[in-house]
Amino acid sequence: MALRRSFGGAIQALPRDWRQRFQKSQAARPLRIGSRLTIVREQRPRSARSDLVIPAGPAFGTGDHATTAMSLRMLEAISREWKKDWSMLDLGTGSGIFALAAKCFGAGRVVAVDNDPTAISTAKENAHVNGIMGIDFHVADAMKLSRSPRFDSIAANLYSELLITILPRTKSLLKRNGALVLSGIMRGQEQGVMGALRESGFHAKTIRRRGKWIAILATHSDQKPS
Repeated sequence: MALRRSFGGAIQALPRDWRQRFQKSQAARPLRIGSRLTIVREQRPRSARSDLVIPAGPAFGTGDHATTAMSLRMLEAISREWKKDWSMLDLGTGSGIFALAAKCFGAGRVVAVDNDPTAISTAKENAHVNGIMGIDFHVADAMKLSRSPRFDSIAANLYSELLITILPRTKSLLKRNGALVLSGIMRGQEQGVMGALRESGFHAKTIRRRGKWIAILATHSDQKPS
């Protein structure tokens, strides 16, 4: 089967209560994102202010997957030097983890979109659980977003074919010298994504690889990185 050849592993039928069983079986350790954030599944008794609670749920993005963790660490690192109240667009927000993390890192204007109403509902609930306000969550098509005002950064954790499709549109949504964080890319798709970045006028500044997955930090400044 093509899916199995690409991702490996085995295919088996799951019981109806697979999600409940899966959640009970998970004993995920807290995920540290630099020195400013820790992703946890549930509120800890003596929770630090840096904790971000993202329960396992129907929307993608708890921090456990390599693509999510790599992207969060990229965002944390690059935002250290940014002035307070920078802006971010989160494309395919899923659980809302990137949008919520951006707020924790000092972002002001944050817009998070997904074409799945369940994802947006989940993301809003996660924002409520964490007491984070001021994020504009809404169901939307990434190809139909308004071009103004532009954003300091864009995060897109999507599959490669969709990333390639939206790159020209993404450039029109990003400020000059803005940061684009891409993930959801398998190693076998790296060259295709890199070629699409170049064709759209982006320059890859950083590439992180973990297992079968990669994440890319890019900019569309006219000046190529040193």
